[in-house]
Amino acid sequence: MSDLFDTPGAAAPAGPRPLADRLRPAALSEVIGQDHLLGPGGSLRVMLDGGHPGSLILWGPPGVGKTTIARLLASETDLHFHQISAIFTGVPELRKVFEAAKLRHANGRGTLLFVDEIHRFNKAQQDGFLPHMEDGTILLVGATTENPSFELNAALLSRAQVLVLNRLDEAALRNLLDRAETETGPLPLTDDARTALIEMADGDGRALLNLVEQVAAWDTAPVDRKGLSDRLARRAAQYDKSGDAHYNLISALHKSVRGSDPDAALYWLARMLEGGEDPRYLARRITRMAVEDIGLADPQAQRLCLDAWATYERLGSPEGELALAEAVIYLALAPKSNAAYTAYKAARRAAKETGSHAPPKHILNAPTKMMKEQGYGAGYDYDHDAEDGFSGQDYFPDGMERPNFYLPVERGFERDLQKRVDYFAGLRAKRRGG
Repeated sequence: MSDLFDTPGAAAPAGPRPLADRLRPAALSEVIGQDHLLGPGGSLRVMLDGGHPGSLILWGPPGVGKTTIARLLASETDLHFHQISAIFTGVPELRKVFEAAKLRHANGRGTLLFVDEIHRFNKAQQDGFLPHMEDGTILLVGATTENPSFELNAALLSRAQVLVLNRLDEAALRNLLDRAETETGPLPLTDDARTALIEMADGDGRALLNLVEQVAAWDTAPVDRKGLSDRLARRAAQYDKSGDAHYNLISALHKSVRGSDPDAALYWLARMLEGGEDPRYLARRITRMAVEDIGLADPQAQRLCLDAWATYERLGSPEGELALAEAVIYLALAPKSNAAYTAYKAARRAAKETGSHAPPKHILNAPTKMMKEQGYGAGYDYDHDAEDGFSGQDYFPDGMERPNFYLPVERGFERDLQKRVDYFAGLRAKRRGG
């Protein structure tokens, strides 16, 4: 008894196709969640309506349609589609791709080369695309989850337009779920569990369809939210400790503290900790926030952050993370001042501009006879012997106009420091006779 595999020339039966592949859009108009690019007036739609689009970099999180859009672009522009991944492709493979594209180009057919994870190519490899983009051998479409400004070189970016793809919102994911159920049939979920399933996908359409495939196989009465969470593990939040998410979330935490919003600050702190961020990194950055944004408006803030850091070092996770959370709350509610930070930056600028000016001789020590003869220390007033313990003499280089770097704000402890600044300014003017 023979079967299909024994028949000469017969094709082997295709294996099962994942739901995400079966539901892949057949036209750009079917792509979900990227209306700002593909809807009426969308930037990519305008390019296509205007003729042949140029090379593109598609920047966005996983599971939002980057590969699908590239495939459909090739179809819509009648270009041969060739896909590679920067992870698995080296220079020899790239040469073969370019040679095949040149042959195709010579025969009147263009090539859309889709490069997944294009940011993983080094700068020299990225330069290798340039001549083939310029002579029309390829139309490059690169996909990346990382910020192209940091990961792609300027020459490549100057020849390609960056299009930002959005994380899929709840409405887009519900639309996708409805489409999936036309293929799988109604899922055995309550309405609340359907909402929970969408939350588990966390903006990733591919992740949602993978979850749907699992749920569709259940032979059970409708499952509620708790039953769903018991059966399915929540998808890990998207967080790359060395990528964009790292910098974006620490920026969100810092600005929430600066904006005196303890709830938002706690949220971003929790997001980073849940993503696996090193709490020691967070302790360092939180202490920096105290120095930069609270400063001398509340000198206790820096000490509290250092104590929280030390507490974490002694307790570790998860107990020590509570100390970091308390520090974040304190900073968010503390009076804010960047006066010290601003003063320091101004002093650094002045130091660069006047870096060769010597201190005035009257405030320099004169340990040798020669230095005394040259006037070192001459006329120095010992402040402890002066009236009010303040001589008012000039400590800046000779000929340098006195600047005012430190300008306290009328908040917190700096209100008292402003009084001291004014007090010494008045005494200085009095000592100098004006």
